[in-house]
Amino acid sequence: MTLEVGTQAPDFTLNDYDKQSVTLSSFQGKSNVLLVFYPFAFSGTCTGELCQVRDELADYQGADVTVLGVSVDTTFSLKKWAGQEGYTFPLLSDFWPHGAVAQTYGVFNEAAGFANRGTFLIDKQGVIRFAERNGAGEARDQSAWKKAIAELAA
Repeated sequence: MTLEVGTQAPDFTLNDYDKQSVTLSSFQGKSNVLLVFYPFAFSGTCTGELCQVRDELADYQGADVTVLGVSVDTTFSLKKWAGQEGYTFPLLSDFWPHGAVAQTYGVFNEAAGFANRGTFLIDKQGVIRFAERNGAGEARDQSAWKKAIAELAA
């Protein structure tokens, strides 16, 4: 399945690293959402990308955007990683059924069993306004996300 800009974002509920349920549709009417799929906690590229998000989190919040990170890691791994790196935004566990949300968003790597890098900007109505998919080992250029966020505010 390939989700495109202008289509409704599929709803989901996943647990964050504190085992609290987070439902995408709960943000409708309240906040835009930047959904950031990544392969694994503790890996070099993923850590670099999410540290950049951490360091620029105020910019996202100032633009009325909630950042949600999603991987197939367990909540226990995500909790340890968030504490180690100082991540204060939700990291969601797509562990079981394994990669089900990543599959829905078209970013699950069946052969390797993890989510490829996928980024989706979802507006307050639940519509995808930006969609990007990167292959394994291919780091993202976060300036594309910021441009899409700026266009939402325009």
